[in-house]
Amino acid sequence: MKTRDELIDELIDLAFAEDIGDGDATTLCSIPADEMGRSRLIVKEEGILAGVEMARRVFEKFDPELKMTTYIEDGAHVKPGDIAFIVEGKVQSLLQTERLMLNIMQRMSGIATVTARYQKELEGLHTRVLDTRKTTPGMRLMEKDAVKIGGGCNHRIGLFDMILLKDNHVDFAGGITAAIDGAKRWCKENNKDLKIEIEVRNLDELREALAAGGVDRIMFDNFTPELTREAVKIVDHQVETESSGGITIDTLRAYGECGVDYISVGALTHSVKSLDMSFKAF
Repeated sequence: MKTRDELIDELIDLAFAEDIGDGDATTLCSIPADEMGRSRLIVKEEGILAGVEMARRVFEKFDPELKMTTYIEDGAHVKPGDIAFIVEGKVQSLLQTERLMLNIMQRMSGIATVTARYQKELEGLHTRVLDTRKTTPGMRLMEKDAVKIGGGCNHRIGLFDMILLKDNHVDFAGGITAAIDGAKRWCKENNKDLKIEIEVRNLDELREALAAGGVDRIMFDNFTPELTREAVKIVDHQVETESSGGITIDTLRAYGECGVDYISVGALTHSVKSLDMSFKAF
């Protein structure tokens, strides 16, 4: 399996190939190859900054001679007019890396900003907000990094690092007990040490999951806050608990107050507005 760094490098290569192709015609026709300059990253909207280290990787991969001076690090609260960093070097390189760097930073900062807003709603509770696999194809690692930068937690990265038995798995497998037994058996036969989570749709399925044993977390799918509170009491700290399904920032606190350990929110990554910023010569 490819490493995290290999996957990110491949994404950057693909993004450059997609954008530049066989050459940036505009830059090549208007800027001499030896022209030197500098640009600065200007924040234009209040939020949480994320993607500074990814920006550094973009610059270094395209042109190792570019020099980046950082003034604001990932995770900082920023406001309009803040200068996150300055990059000096060949103008052709500055222009050709600008859009990819901005695309990454704006999206990551938007995700971090929204995540921080959600987690703040849970202030004073032990409940943590989780991301999901509802990410932009190819950008999952960056987007999940942004969730952590914003103060949230990552759920599984993909289908390989945790077992999550959702409703379709349960139905195809023949029920809660059959699905859990199959997961435990598969892990043993394949020498896999993976956490097992199962999604339940009602209290009967919850009780069956607890009776089957061997799971690390139970997800309450589309439960009301009242039903969630009852489910948490039934679990009584035997396993981790997670709420999921249609939970918004307006209803988040009500679920957290039920005592669940985690609340997963797809909107952290699938419905995010990018944070406004620009990369300008000076």
